Amino acid sequence: MSSAQPALRFLVAASETPEAREKCRDSVGRSSGETYLDILHKLAPGAACDRVQPADADADAALPPGATLAGCDAVFLTGSPLHLYEERPETRRTVAFMRSVFASGTPAFGSCAGLQVATVAGGGSVRPNARSLEAGFARRITPTEEGHGHPLLAEPPASYDAPAIHTDEVEALPPGATLLAGNRLTAVQVAEIRFDGGVFWGVQYHPEIGLDEAAGALRRQGDSLVEAGLARGKDDVEAYARQVDDLHREPGRRDLAWRLGLDEQVTNERLRLAKMRNFVGALNRLGREGMLG
Repeated sequence: MSSAQPALRFLVAASETPEAREKCRDSVGRSSGETYLDILHKLAPGAACDRVQPADADADAALPPGATLAGCDAVFLTGSPLHLYEERPETRRTVAFMRSVFASGTPAFGSCAGLQVATVAGGGSVRPNARSLEAGFARRITPTEEGHGHPLLAEPPASYDAPAIHTDEVEALPPGATLLAGNRLTAVQVAEIRFDGGVFWGVQYHPEIGLDEAAGALRRQGDSLVEAGLARGKDDVEAYARQVDDLHREPGRRDLAWRLGLDEQVTNERLRLAKMRNFVGALNRLGREGMLG
């Protein structure tokens, strides 16, 4: 008799609007949800991965036939251009979905807007970035005392960089949440949120994206970068994005890594994905009950 464990079942919740999905595909060839599916197949070979688009009003927002949130081993929330402080049908649907995830008891992980969605769903708040647009890379992310003992940040470096681009940030975490890491620009970079019997581990940055997608995000946000004073014009944005693209194609280019101020925490895929791998590893090791406990 085989003692093999059943394959994990994951659900990717991509809350991008249809227009945002197409912009991603036009610039880098894949949407945020498609990137997540690719990464999860690398981190958990054999896992069954479905996708849902909770911001949508049509059938794409529905769970796959026969699927339930409680029947999933984990839910993953992708990045999104939604502003959670805006009262719109897309934001209401996305927050309601996350509240259902919490109520189901299914552990969840999310990046960028995923952390913001879980924050609002759990009773916290989100606002426009108070200090500056964090664009390209989040620098010197530093674990808190609680972060050093948390399995999401297992064996963290003293500080690290990560791909990031966001115009909004967590203003206040929900009651009972735990701040795990932050940096000078964004106080909440990593957090654990517990609400209504569920648990969420999340990051404000984008561990899932490669340098090619970071370059694409810079180009898509070019006007915002100029408006924020981070670039003199679109030509400056393109020149910077081109260097990021070049480092993606030749990750061993020490000259480019030096110019961009990046180290292996960003250029090495295994290290960049460490937080997502830690989440999947904790799920395998502890199971749902252990994660909730």
